[in-house]
Amino acid sequence: LCRSTWGHCSIYNKRHPPGFSYRELYMRLDEGSLTFNANPHWGIEYFLSRGILDDSAKEIAKFIFCTRTLNWKKLRLYLDRRRDVLDDLVTLHNFSNQFLPNALREFFRHIHAPEERGEYLETLITKFSHRFCACNPVLTRDLGLSPDAVYVLCYSLILLSIDLASPHVKNKMSKREFIRNTRRAAQNISEDFVGHLYDNIYLVGHVAV
Repeated sequence: LCRSTWGHCSIYNKRHPPGFSYRELYMRLDEGSLTFNANPHWGIEYFLSRGILDDSAKEIAKFIFCTRTLNWKKLRLYLDRRRDVLDDLVTLHNFSNQFLPNALREFFRHIHAPEERGEYLETLITKFSHRFCACNPVLTRDLGLSPDAVYVLCYSLILLSIDLASPHVKNKMSKREFIRNTRRAAQNISEDFVGHLYDNIYLVGHVAV
């Protein structure tokens, strides 16, 4: 039951002391999650102080990646301050053979995008772009993609998502306009590929929901 809710904890891989109880561990994991959702730094400290997590960025990142009970707003605050944990969390994603908008959606399901543009969003997109290219070396070579090009495409996808989804935007961006605007910033990307990006957003929806 613990593993179904908290998929990774350092304590799972340790020799358990006499009297160890999974029921007690479950209660502590639940209490720690509630603490995290009130104050993320106190929550992580709770897990560390009770030996549930080892004090390393990689272990904390694995815990976050495999846990679905953490409040995403509190998690965003924590990751904004703990960039070392964010780095390890990004490397846990495998975007191999994924279409770019789908990979971006998966990324933002684990690491929620901030509500406003700023340095943190730029950091997330930069890290995603490098990870996407690292996971798809053949694809990026064949399409002429670089981390900088993926970065530009990600911003284009986010802006297109907002444009198509917002009820306040009456004149929606057309496919032709999207292709023209995107290829101005990323000239070596084929028109067909950019067109497929538009179709995905139009049919599937926002990349950062």
